[in-house]
Amino acid sequence: MNNKRHHWTVSTRRQFFEQAGSGLAAIALTSLLQEEALAQVKKADPLDPKTPHVTPRAKNIIWCFMEGGPSQVDLFDPKPALEKYANQPIPPSFHPETLGVTGFGTNKNGLLPSKRTFKQYGKSGLWVSDWLPNIAQHVDDMAIIRSCQSDAVNHVGGVCQMNTGDILAGRPSLGAWVTYGLGSARRNLPTFVVMQDDKEILGGVQNYSAGFLPATYSGTLFRPGSTPILNLNPQAGTTEPQVKRRLDFLKELNERFSRDKANDSELDARTRSYELAYQMQAAAPEAVDLSSETEATRKLYGVGTEPTDYFGRQLLMARRLVERGVRYVQIFSGGGNFEPSWDAHWNLKENHGLHCGETDLPLAGLIKDLKSRGMFDETLIVWHGEFGRLPISERMSGRDHNNKGFTVWLAGGGIKGGTCVGSTDQYGYAAAENPKSIYELHSTILYLLGLNYEDLTYRFNGRDMRLTDVHGKVIREIVA
Repeated sequence: MNNKRHHWTVSTRRQFFEQAGSGLAAIALTSLLQEEALAQVKKADPLDPKTPHVTPRAKNIIWCFMEGGPSQVDLFDPKPALEKYANQPIPPSFHPETLGVTGFGTNKNGLLPSKRTFKQYGKSGLWVSDWLPNIAQHVDDMAIIRSCQSDAVNHVGGVCQMNTGDILAGRPSLGAWVTYGLGSARRNLPTFVVMQDDKEILGGVQNYSAGFLPATYSGTLFRPGSTPILNLNPQAGTTEPQVKRRLDFLKELNERFSRDKANDSELDARTRSYELAYQMQAAAPEAVDLSSETEATRKLYGVGTEPTDYFGRQLLMARRLVERGVRYVQIFSGGGNFEPSWDAHWNLKENHGLHCGETDLPLAGLIKDLKSRGMFDETLIVWHGEFGRLPISERMSGRDHNNKGFTVWLAGGGIKGGTCVGSTDQYGYAAAENPKSIYELHSTILYLLGLNYEDLTYRFNGRDMRLTDVHGKVIREIVA
């Protein structure tokens, strides 16, 4: 047994309270510093305008997504070899086992020539088919990339990669990255707006979400019809002071609840959405009201006539939004699987004839309208699908998916018009010269908006994440 005595330090009453007081003071100081730090976080508005990395070529972007996969060999990439070798077996170089179809060497899956007539347009002499006669008039304003490639072989992955840079859901969308990098240019309208047609975008909200970025950078969905923003206005009989008091009370409650939850971006985004909704009550109805446009302008977009009315309204609304400071507007044509999307597995003639008829005139009208208002050089227009289509027959009248080589075009802010980049092989199957990835397309768009794709990072899971991950390169050939 250990009989060693313990020696206790004896403190006087005065010493005890002096030591205890110092400890309590330290605790109080730590608490005050934490509260001050939280207050500083709350003062920092994530949507405050930020300084661009480089001089922007464009102030805003109108992104036109032809969902389903438009056929490059029927629109912008003519291939005479398809006519020459029509219905013949697929050449061995195609590696048919990777295409997911069978019956090679039969008429059913032979090479399928385009039924369209192609012509050269403008001083640049770029080729466009007779499905797009109005867009064809503006090739000298456009840069056409014929050698884009995607990692996706199905729609959900393709739509996701074109929007977020990855075929798997969970990453921030391009619009969210732009909002994170540049902030908001207008506080009574959303910075990032998404417009779809009467079908939901494949993959849904993942295509315009903020992913691992703070939730406040997510896109705002404008719905089809006469009420694009639901539940914006207060109930009848509610006065503005009443609405303001309710919002202030909600804000106070949220701030109390979030004092120990500084990293809860969902809560912060919800609070800011209430504030934005209040600000939008005055600005948004005017911004989406097309009745103030002249009849000539409405006609320019095909508003009021079929089949252009719907898409024309979306583009005209997009012009009104960017005119009022919205930085990023994304428009989808042909949502959902198969009909009514551009996914022409059969009856390509009817499918693309319908969608080209819906979009050709409005897109040309947008270019003309932006030019007349002095906005064309500051507005970047992007047109694309999630991939293209194969040069072989499917069901005798359609084409299957093709991620090996498809067409994207850009116009407006910072774009070198009349430019054609890359090419596909003689059949239009795969990029044969100067292939371009989705990462390079995204890098270029960021650059045109004033952001360096390598410097635009966000710390997540112990790593500085980027839109383009470890990839990317600006497509200098199309930059003015």
